[in-house]
Amino acid sequence: MSADLAPWIAIAVAAAVTFGTRTLGPVIMARVPATKRVQQFLDSLSTSVIVAIVAGYLARGTLREAAALAAGALAMMLLRQPLLSMAVAMAVAAAWSGFRP
Repeated sequence: MSADLAPWIAIAVAAAVTFGTRTLGPVIMARVPATKRVQQFLDSLSTSVIVAIVAGYLARGTLREAAALAAGALAMMLLRQPLLSMAVAMAVAAAWSGFRP
């Protein structure tokens, strides 16, 4: 395989996988009975994805990311508003970067 062709193959594979997951997901879920357990799983799926993303940033992050995550978690526990808690976390991270000497 030539070096010029490799990026195009990678793009084609990524496009095929993306297309497959976007189209086959709804097709498969149309055939799954919507039980209470399935509904609970789907309701918690978005939270699981957010936790995985945040955990990845925290694992390779610094004290700034840890402080922002802690502030966001505290805001979520106190306010129970996800959007506002994300804004608090972003504000802490931005303030940390802005005031760093």
